[in-house]
Amino acid sequence: MNIQRLFSLQKVHHQRFYPPFKPFFLSIIPKLTYSPLHIQTWAKFAEHERDKIIISLNEKANLFSPSLSLSKLLAQICEAKSLGPGLQIHAQITKSGLSNDLKLRNHLINLYSKCAIFEYAWNMLDECSEPDLVSWSALISGYVQNGQGKEALLAFREMHLLGVTCNEFTFPSLLKACTMMEDWSCGKQIHGVVVVTGFQTDVFVANTLIVMYAKCGEFEDSRRLFDEIADRNIVSWNALFSCYVHGDFCEEAVGLFHEMVSGGTKPNDFSLSSMLNACTSIGDCSLGRKFHGYLVKFGYEEDQYSANALLDMYAKVGDLGDSLIVFHNIKEPDIVAWNAIIAGCVLHEEHDLALELFDEMNSSGVHPNLFTLSSALKASAEMQLKEPGRQLHSMLMKKDTKADLFIGVGLIDMYSKFDSMEDAKMIFKSIPERDLISWNAMISGHSNNGEDEPALTVFAKMYREGVGFNQTTLSTVLKSAANLQNVNLCRQLHALSVKTGFQSDNYVLTGLVDSYGKCSYIEEAGKTFEERRIQDPVSFTSMITAYSQNGQGEEALKLFLGMKDMGLWPDEFVCSSVLNACANLSAYEQGKQVHVHVLKLGYASDIFAGNSLVNMYAKCGSIDDASRSFSLIGERGIVSWSAMIGGLAQHGQGKEALQLFDQMLKDGVSPNHVTLVSVLYACNHAGLIDEAKRYFESMENLFGIKPMQEHYACMIDLLGRAGKLNEAMELVNKMPYKANAAVWGALLGAAKIHKNVELGERAADILLTLEPEKSGTHVLLANIYASAGMWKNVSEMRRLMRENNVKKEPGMSWIEMKDKVYTFIVGDKSHPRSKEIYAKLDELRERMDKAGYVPVLEIDLHDVERSEKELLLLHHSEKLAVAFGIIATPPGVPIRVKKNLRICIDCHTVFKFICKIESREIIVRDNNRYHHFRDGSCSCGDYW
Repeated sequence: MNIQRLFSLQKVHHQRFYPPFKPFFLSIIPKLTYSPLHIQTWAKFAEHERDKIIISLNEKANLFSPSLSLSKLLAQICEAKSLGPGLQIHAQITKSGLSNDLKLRNHLINLYSKCAIFEYAWNMLDECSEPDLVSWSALISGYVQNGQGKEALLAFREMHLLGVTCNEFTFPSLLKACTMMEDWSCGKQIHGVVVVTGFQTDVFVANTLIVMYAKCGEFEDSRRLFDEIADRNIVSWNALFSCYVHGDFCEEAVGLFHEMVSGGTKPNDFSLSSMLNACTSIGDCSLGRKFHGYLVKFGYEEDQYSANALLDMYAKVGDLGDSLIVFHNIKEPDIVAWNAIIAGCVLHEEHDLALELFDEMNSSGVHPNLFTLSSALKASAEMQLKEPGRQLHSMLMKKDTKADLFIGVGLIDMYSKFDSMEDAKMIFKSIPERDLISWNAMISGHSNNGEDEPALTVFAKMYREGVGFNQTTLSTVLKSAANLQNVNLCRQLHALSVKTGFQSDNYVLTGLVDSYGKCSYIEEAGKTFEERRIQDPVSFTSMITAYSQNGQGEEALKLFLGMKDMGLWPDEFVCSSVLNACANLSAYEQGKQVHVHVLKLGYASDIFAGNSLVNMYAKCGSIDDASRSFSLIGERGIVSWSAMIGGLAQHGQGKEALQLFDQMLKDGVSPNHVTLVSVLYACNHAGLIDEAKRYFESMENLFGIKPMQEHYACMIDLLGRAGKLNEAMELVNKMPYKANAAVWGALLGAAKIHKNVELGERAADILLTLEPEKSGTHVLLANIYASAGMWKNVSEMRRLMRENNVKKEPGMSWIEMKDKVYTFIVGDKSHPRSKEIYAKLDELRERMDKAGYVPVLEIDLHDVERSEKELLLLHHSEKLAVAFGIIATPPGVPIRVKKNLRICIDCHTVFKFICKIESREIIVRDNNRYHHFRDGSCSCGDYW
């Protein structure tokens, strides 16, 4: 007998190769050799079972002649699927002349069929003159057990043609083959044979029919057959439960369970496990707890299968603590239990606990499988544990998982989160047949690492190769297109989404709104938003954010109110976006109303809402409210700290900002480049030159952050304001970057403060090249000329502005009153209470004159008489807004005004007088910082 040929006939199963077992029968057949490939079938069975068979074989070695003893021995071998000993006994049977014994022949057919050696099974069948039903049933059952449904049905066809009739044991195997093939048509034909032969009343056959129809999608037929079973047993119910849960009809499965219990049938462990799986699919932990009670009541809590289902339910839809209790109550957790608890920890973002359990599992002697390693990869990726992640990769390489897409995607995701895109690319290229998920993982990896152009390149390649795409792909590439502010690409993706029908997907639509918004195409964003089919908070968040980012805060607030009118409850992200809109408008009162919503909806502890509250109150001029909101944030991240430090800096509380920065470092939070910009900004507006130099010069060594353009601009602005113009220019020359508009703008501002015409002209020349459309450069240079008495140059600047059609940005101020924002421009008389406003200004002017006020006329460049200049100054937009605030609010209420340009010296001086005269706090937010006027002085210390 050619053993090597025999093994080559086996169907190769894709499974992990195990090391060879001990050569326990080589002493009997010394010439045979065995490799891991040869024994892949044997590896499925416990070694002690084979040992028992061999012991039995040795004990009965002298009893081979009686066929009864051989029959019993073959029955044991068949049960354990031990091919080697079976071959020995087959040889002995042949030598002993017992080949024609039908019982022994059937045992051998059963053995070869179970071990997938079908050629030998067929040989045995062919050698029999009249094979009986047992022979055919063994062959058909073997095909089904080895996943070869088609071959099982072909064998049945041949048996049927020979006139052999099926019985209650053959039909279940045939119906399982139909289920395996999802061949409803063939199943119906076999059902017909069942009816003709009278086996439809057999409970086992009926149960298999129920499963076959359900798994082929015919649930109505399945339920009808179930209802026709006269004596339903627990197996019948379990068959129906399993099918309904598998078909995602979980609520119906639960209803059937209650029907069964009310009918007096006691559930078993399988019934309860199916119900726990249903609760997991539904996501109903409360219902799952009830079935947990059933497990305890009926004494199945120690059943391994039930415990695993219970553990999985708690891990996926319940409390991780409950799943841990269930897990620790399992005496010997198997691989399924370990996988469930580790995956549950990852799902609940307890990544350190997941890895701790992974180590514990290895120590317990349970070896991880691909699912375990996949969960461990996710945990390592989320915790940025590069070395453990690489060790897991090494373990996977030893298992030869190159063709496993699931693992490949997990590795791409892990390396992407490690910011190791080269490694991610290597994994991606090693996947032989890349599917949509692997392409999406690669695109997301590039996008999440800020590599937007490579993300789009991968998408283009994917599209060319005809892989296709889904809503996840489009959402990711839209995000990259938005980051690049490439509106043409956004439009192309929009057209592609319309063409493929994905525009109706809410995530794609939201991505389109977000992309158009970030590209400042607010009209197209609005049109796309109106096309939505589902009213949900996500799409509203995108549109509100788009309005807010594009200076249309009022539209953002209107949309928020419209959303509430529709009965939609805002989530924490909507609240965050609306608060940012209020911040940009300096809409303090409306911001407070949104804060009330945040408290009512339970988002007070949410990190996004908390950060937005800090930002809103800081930008609305209430640094005390910002501090209170900051103190209520539970787990402060770098965004929280940066927002508060930046707020203090803008409000002129530089020393407090630096103290908070020191506290942040003590709390173990590392700064990012935004935090350090805020720190330098704080030093700038508090005039803390030495401290700024210390932070700037040490930021790379202490925090690993190289100074960027923003940091240099802050330092140059600080040195310029302090009159250290030469030192500022030295820093410009030392910069590793080409100075941008922010740097030259800082130098131009310093030249204006210190009336340095030469520096002003140099900075203005460069700014006019970089930003020719900006009027601020012309105005500042004209102011420098005016302060130096160079009126011809002032006239020349005005002429250049006219010739180049450069219009000076008009000064505008806003004040919020009773949920409405009022806008003023210089000399504005459009307000319904204009007469009262101007009368109040005249009154204030008289009182200020008596207090020693002198107008700062040199800042007005109009070639008019002194008296007219004084009137023009008196009617600046911020003065009109403050006068309106005084007449429209009760005495003592703080007045909050926002201005689009930097506050002028005269207005700054006037507000110091007014705050004292009226006993009011006046808070002005200009385009650079906040000014708190109290008791005749300003928080900026006249340093702005």
